[in-house]
Amino acid sequence: MRFSRLLIATTVALSLASPLSAKTLRWASVGDALTLDPHAQNEGPTAAMNQHIYDPLIQRDPSLKKIPNLALSWKPISPNVWEFKLRPNVKFSDGTPFTADDVVFSITRVLSPTSDFKTYLASVKEAKAIDPLTVHMITDGPNPILPDQLTNIFIMSKAWAEKHNVTKPQSYKDKEETFAVRNAMGTGPFMVKQRDPDIKTVLVKNPTYWGKDEFKDYPDELVYTPIKEPATRVAALISGQLDFVLDVQLQDVARVKQTPGLKTLESAQIRAIFFGLDVGSPELKYSDVKGKNPFADKRVREAMYKAIDINAIKTKVMRNFASPAGIITSQGVNGWTKELGARPPYDIAGAKKLMAEAGYPNGFKVTLDCPNDRYNNDEAICQAVVGMLSQIGIQIDLQARSKTLHFPKLQKKDSSFFLLGWGVPTLDSHYVFSFMYQTNDGKKNGSWNFTGYSDPKLDGMIEKMAQETDIEKRDGLIADAWKVARETNAYLPLHDQVIVWSMSDKVDMPIFATDSPYFRYAKMK
Repeated sequence: MRFSRLLIATTVALSLASPLSAKTLRWASVGDALTLDPHAQNEGPTAAMNQHIYDPLIQRDPSLKKIPNLALSWKPISPNVWEFKLRPNVKFSDGTPFTADDVVFSITRVLSPTSDFKTYLASVKEAKAIDPLTVHMITDGPNPILPDQLTNIFIMSKAWAEKHNVTKPQSYKDKEETFAVRNAMGTGPFMVKQRDPDIKTVLVKNPTYWGKDEFKDYPDELVYTPIKEPATRVAALISGQLDFVLDVQLQDVARVKQTPGLKTLESAQIRAIFFGLDVGSPELKYSDVKGKNPFADKRVREAMYKAIDINAIKTKVMRNFASPAGIITSQGVNGWTKELGARPPYDIAGAKKLMAEAGYPNGFKVTLDCPNDRYNNDEAICQAVVGMLSQIGIQIDLQARSKTLHFPKLQKKDSSFFLLGWGVPTLDSHYVFSFMYQTNDGKKNGSWNFTGYSDPKLDGMIEKMAQETDIEKRDGLIADAWKVARETNAYLPLHDQVIVWSMSDKVDMPIFATDSPYFRYAKMK
């Protein structure tokens, strides 16, 4: 064991070693980006890496306000058409000019079957280049939140994609290998110097970056090292081998705060953590119940909800870096209310009664799929819930694995019971409904709804809220939709994360509630 730890420490030290310039920022977190293809995988750390290389038309500042990026202005010019005026004199990192053709190409690429972002733009029928710096996006009806939906859509070079045969996004769930998986070329503040997945990624300043006059002091180089072992991450930060750690283990936060030369930033995150249940299959794939599906019975789902002691998870597992949740979205998202955020009380007796009424007085066995390198204390959360659900007779086979295996398993609909987290880049409930509750049609809608839940009434409400331009009416639709969704318990909400960024006091940068560090805002002392 001692030799194993020494080997891990030596390997990490070697991977962190880099010829350092005065402005090299070395950082780490538990897991790597899944791919550099900007449209292949809608996963937070993947987008967080790609946002340093690629730009969206519109982005969010540290306060999460929408600000111009590749688009200087945007407005609806008819009920079904949005116009975007593009930033002039922008170049990709290979020196080629950025034009409206690249935007049209990228939007079309996002709508491809293998894109994991197509649900964002489900309303878009077509993008047209009106002139080199003007794009029109034609929607299938009014879409009041299209600018919000575009904040996480990155723009690629049409010429580069055609040259390298990557005009379609990588099929991540099928582990497809393409040139765009390990290579990238965008208009963002950095470009790729070295990409060794799960080992090391080095980004260097893009000399053609359009924002270099506005952001003069951001680092010359980013060296990213994924480090799965929590103790190794914090040791590397304390020893000075790292300048920034995205996710120091929560039990180590106090130690970091007490270490001279280090500091932390904290924020409530726009991300809910929850369990998903296969409620749609006639029989669960991973259960000892044959011929029927216990999760299809609402009483079983309600019993599971009541059997989860969320306060114990908050205090013992999360060290109070969590806020108990009543729905699968967070405060700060349009549609969240204090009333919706309230949970039913922890009630083992009531849960047992519901299990008996549903015909499972002795419970049943089921497999729980859980990532172990994606969310704060994810595996520990699952371990705690295994014990809690055993009190009502549900015996769980916990399968914890890396997110590189967990997400493809979910996307292949190969799970009966799973842990998931969901952030909301648009800051609007429609994003949650369109991905998580809308019927999964295998095309654009419900692309992360792996529960099999389908309600035509709720689908209609989701479609209406996507097109309603009257704010009061739209907010009413969202409120009504949450009432329906909350009653289903197709998902069992746990909590909203509180994030803690730990760093050297030589680093000055704002925290983003999205948990995506944007290093163009960073300054090195």
